[in-house]
Amino acid sequence: MSNNKLSLVLKGLIKENPTFVLVLGMCPTLGTTTSAINGLGMGVATMAVLIMSNIVIAMIKNLIPDKVRIPAFIVVIASFVTVIDMLMQAYVPSLYSALGVFIPLIVVNCIILGRAEAFASKNGVLDSALDGVGIGLGFTLSLTTIGAVREILGSGSIFGLSLGIADYMPLVFVLAPGAFLVLGFLMVLFNKYLKK
Repeated sequence: MSNNKLSLVLKGLIKENPTFVLVLGMCPTLGTTTSAINGLGMGVATMAVLIMSNIVIAMIKNLIPDKVRIPAFIVVIASFVTVIDMLMQAYVPSLYSALGVFIPLIVVNCIILGRAEAFASKNGVLDSALDGVGIGLGFTLSLTTIGAVREILGSGSIFGLSLGIADYMPLVFVLAPGAFLVLGFLMVLFNKYLKK
């Protein structure tokens, strides 16, 4: 993989991280990260939709009239979300029920629509796929990290495995205020690291 192609993937992890730098997709970030597994599941589902929709949009971009560009992008994205929704419901029903309404809401996730408009509609198929991988990995790692921190601090476990400290952990971290606190502190740490 050339440096240019590798930089497309790496920018989504660090320089253009959707959660910590671009501050996109806050609804699923705050709503689904009560545990590391929920964050990982939501991130992987979003990444799958992002990669597939970027590829298709890059392939059909010249066939879509400008007046219906955004609705066409939404139809493409909604098609992939429906597939992911059904696959999760069939193969990981417990994760599917934990994530609830946030799976269908991937359709209107600003990360996916933003990448379709800003990148996939202007670049080739391979570059668009790599952009989807990078941004998707950045989002997945962010959600998993937030979920892991919240799970450790709130319930004394990680990926559902008890650390034996549950009785000493404040429950607030698995509740809504904990999402804001953990996200805020991790954003500060991430951006401080970026400025070094």
